[in-house]
Amino acid sequence: MIKYSRNDTDKARRAIAVLRKAKASNGSCNTPEVNAALAEMFHGKCYICESKEGISSFQIEHLKPHRENADLKYDWNNLFWSCAHCNNIKNARYNPILDCTKVEADRKIAFRKEGYFGRDEEYLFIALEESEEIKNTVDLLYEAYYGNTPQKKLEAANIRRTLRRNLSDFKNLVRDYEEAEDYDKEDIRCAICKEVGEGAAFAAFKRWLLWDHKEKYQELLRYCGL
Repeated sequence: MIKYSRNDTDKARRAIAVLRKAKASNGSCNTPEVNAALAEMFHGKCYICESKEGISSFQIEHLKPHRENADLKYDWNNLFWSCAHCNNIKNARYNPILDCTKVEADRKIAFRKEGYFGRDEEYLFIALEESEEIKNTVDLLYEAYYGNTPQKKLEAANIRRTLRRNLSDFKNLVRDYEEAEDYDKEDIRCAICKEVGEGAAFAAFKRWLLWDHKEKYQELLRYCGL
C-alpha cells in the first residue's frame, strides 16, 4: 500500500458528476464513469495488495463503510479501487484504516520479505507508529496476503506467488544497475524508478528493498524521489 494522488482529471470530474446525480436519485455508484476514474487513479491495481496481474474482478470499495449513509456512499473521496479478494476481506470489519490518498502508508508501515524458499518465506508488515488506523491496516494486509478462509488462502497464495516473481525481477534489475558501467546506468535507473512508482505492482515492497539498504542506494533513492 502506497500513497496515490487523487488528481483533478477529466475522468475524475465525470465520475463526481455521475455520483452527484446517483445520490439525488438513490442510484448506484457502480457506473462505467466511476470505475474508469478509479482505475485511472489507482493505475489499474488494487490499493490494498497492489496486485495488477491475474485479477479477475475489480470492485469499488468504500474506505469508510457507508451503511446506507448517502454522504459516504457517493463521496468520491471515500471510493477506492480494490480486487474482489481484498474487498471481501476488508468488508466493514477494518475501520478505520489509513487513507492512502492522504498519507504515505509505506512510511507508516514497513513492507519486508524474509527467507528465500518455500515455507521459509514470510511477508512482514511492521507498524512504525502506533495508531488505530495503522494497526487495522497492518491486520488487513496480513489477511489480504495470507487469507482467512480456505478459499482466501488459495487466493492469497496466488498474490504471494506473483509478488515473489515481481520482487525477483526487481532485485535482478538492481543487480544489473550495480554491475553496469556508468554510461549504461541511465536506462536502468529509469526502469528502477518506474518499478517503485505509483503505477507499479507491489511498489511498497520494492521501495523497502531500497530503503532497508539506503546507505548503499542513496543515488537511486535520490534519483527516484524517495
